[in-house]
Amino acid sequence: MAVGTEAVKVLREKTGAGIMDCKKALAEVGGDLEKAIDLLRQKGLATAARKAARATNEGLIGSYIHAGGKIGVLVEVSCETDFVARTDEFKVLVKDLSIHVAAANPLYLRREEVPPSLIEKEREIYRAQAQESGKPEKVWEKIVDGKLEKFYEDVCLLEQVFVRDEEGKLRVQTLITQAVARLGENIAIRRFVRYQLGG
Repeated sequence: MAVGTEAVKVLREKTGAGIMDCKKALAEVGGDLEKAIDLLRQKGLATAARKAARATNEGLIGSYIHAGGKIGVLVEVSCETDFVARTDEFKVLVKDLSIHVAAANPLYLRREEVPPSLIEKEREIYRAQAQESGKPEKVWEKIVDGKLEKFYEDVCLLEQVFVRDEEGKLRVQTLITQAVARLGENIAIRRFVRYQLGG
């Protein structure tokens, strides 16, 4: 099937994938834009998963100062080569992550870093709330688990919704995965620190 240049352009803008990848995806799904987006996302996720084990010894430390010098952020983002670290796309990613940390104030990078004592304390609070809710006892643990997931989304950088996503659906981890698919290298956030005046 012949694929129109306008469709390729739209798909490229929506996914950030290469021109040839967009053409192939549209041809494969008979020109259906939504199916092509899904197909590219699946391929991108598969590619990112394969690259996740590769060493990331290059990268950048991004900084961002906000609110007239009242909030400052440093974020270390690593990749495999200096070549990718110097690309505009990688630099924009690092800057966007710095802005996100300033705005969203994550406490941890990933859920595995949350201290078990804090998780247990949160569970106790959610369990008490569930008991007070008047809902049957058999659903209390599901309520607790649901609230704990929301807690992780609030405090863990990789699970937060990216602040610059207008639809409010894109998670930071997905943002990284998409960048891996586009740039062809493993990318990882190593660490971050957020300073707040008087905080």
